[in-house]
Order: sequence, then C-alpha cells, then structure tokens
Amino acid sequence: MQAILPFPDISPEIFSIDLAGFHLALRWYALAYILGLVLAWRWVVLMVRRPGLWLNDSPPMSAKQVEDLLTWVILGVILGGRLGFVLFYQPGYYFENPREIPLIWQGGMSFHGGFLGVILAGYLFARRHKLRVASLGDCMAATAGIGLFFGRLANFINAELWGRPSHLPWAVAFPGELAETCPPDWQGVCARHPSQLYEAGLEGLLMVILMYYLAYRRGWLKTPGALIGAFFLIYGAARSFVELFRQPDQQFASLDNPMGYALHLGDIGLSMGQVLSLPMVLIGGFVIWRTRRCG
Repeated sequence: MQAILPFPDISPEIFSIDLAGFHLALRWYALAYILGLVLAWRWVVLMVRRPGLWLNDSPPMSAKQVEDLLTWVILGVILGGRLGFVLFYQPGYYFENPREIPLIWQGGMSFHGGFLGVILAGYLFARRHKLRVASLGDCMAATAGIGLFFGRLANFINAELWGRPSHLPWAVAFPGELAETCPPDWQGVCARHPSQLYEAGLEGLLMVILMYYLAYRRGWLKTPGALIGAFFLIYGAARSFVELFRQPDQQFASLDNPMGYALHLGDIGLSMGQVLSLPMVLIGGFVIWRTRRCG
C-alpha cells in the first residue's frame, strides 16, 4: 500500500468578511509578507544597536533609518516581485492583458523580481542618505531568509508550486485537477514532493541559521558585502537544488518539452528557476572571495 500524506485542510484565507459587495480577506500569503518584513525589520534594529558587530564599531545606519528603509523595501518587494513574474514567467499573456498586471491579489509573484526590487530600493535609499551601500545590503541579506521561510509555508498552504510526482512516504496528495495528473504509467495515488517545504527549510530556516552564525560568531558584518555574497551563494544553491523536485513550469511545457525547461544546454535542461539561480552561486562565490580577500 502506498504511504502518502494527505494535504491538510487549511483555507488560504485566515478570515474574511463581505462588506458592501466587496469580499475582504486576510490570506496566509499576505500574513507571510507582513511577518517576514516586520521580523526582518526588528532583527536589523537589533543588529545596528550592537556596534561591536560592525567595521570600526560603526553600524551603517540608525534604528530610525531602519524604519524608513522598511517602506522602501516593501515597495521593492511588491513592485519587483510582480514585474519579475510578468517579465520572467508570462510576458506574452500580460502584454496581451496589461490591465491584469496590477492585480497582485490574483497571484503571481517572482522571488527573483522581488529580490532585484529590494536591491534597487536599498541602493537608492543608501545613496539618498549617504550610507555604506555594502553594509546596508548585509543587513538586508542577513534577514531575507525570514521572509522566504514564511513565504514558502504560505505557498504550501495555498497548494501552489508543488513538486514532481513521488512515491516517497512524505509525498503529499495535493488537491486540484492538475495535481492529480501524473504520467500514464504512474501507479497509485498521484502524490508529489512538498517542494515548498523543502524551500522553506533550505532557503528559509537554514539561511537564517547560517546568516546568524556568520554575523554573530564569525564577524562577517565587519567585512562589508560578505553577507551579500553568502546570501547569493546559499539561495542560488538551495533554489537550484529544489528545482530538481519542483513541478515543471507549465508555461514552458509542450509536447517537445514536457519537463518545462526554459533553457537547454546540450543534453542538460534548466528550469527558469535554475536559469535565474545558478548565476547567483557564481556571483556569491566571487563576492565572498573578493570581500574576504580584500578585508
């Protein structure tokens, strides 16, 4: 008998009300963003209040400036995440339906787009307030895993971004017509890898643990830019690995490309997630080597 885990009966909406013809709801995905941003903000405040963590005992900004930075980061996450999804994953559809681009509550956010949006927001904020760009980036890199952890848990609750079919005992029977679709020769219930939980563990929890260790135990905040490189390396490696277990991107799949690869390099196929993440590994390794060598 096949051992699988049933999908937990959790509504994507925490609570909702219907008011004057409008359906208002607080969704787990929205709560994930709120928790991730608020906890990251508080952690950065704690870091800048400990001068001994920083180069020359000089934090890159004040606690008040961290609060101001939060507003910029929120805009970077939302605008970058949405535009990244539009441009990286479904440009044809949204170019034909531009009115749907702002409808973020219908779903469709890209981590890589949000990541680029946060980088731009942080850079502009640092330049405007004459702050050390690399050290400010280290603050953001150190805390990014918090948002990734909660975001991937929300993906699991929403039963989205699930993995490939699997007979492993922790495979999950996700709901929905597409989730039940497996290869014709598949035996038993079409259960799948809970790849969202893999990402929550690797991109989120492991990221936070490693960043804490590097910042507080190894003194990497004294080397501006080092934690930025660590984030690039850890995230790029974790995401590229988990992509091996994720369901292929349907927008790239076809009869000639059933695995949904976005790029072929000879006999090797890469998903869009790997195309965007593997360069991060190289960039991260170079940044760490460069900053630690010069430091």
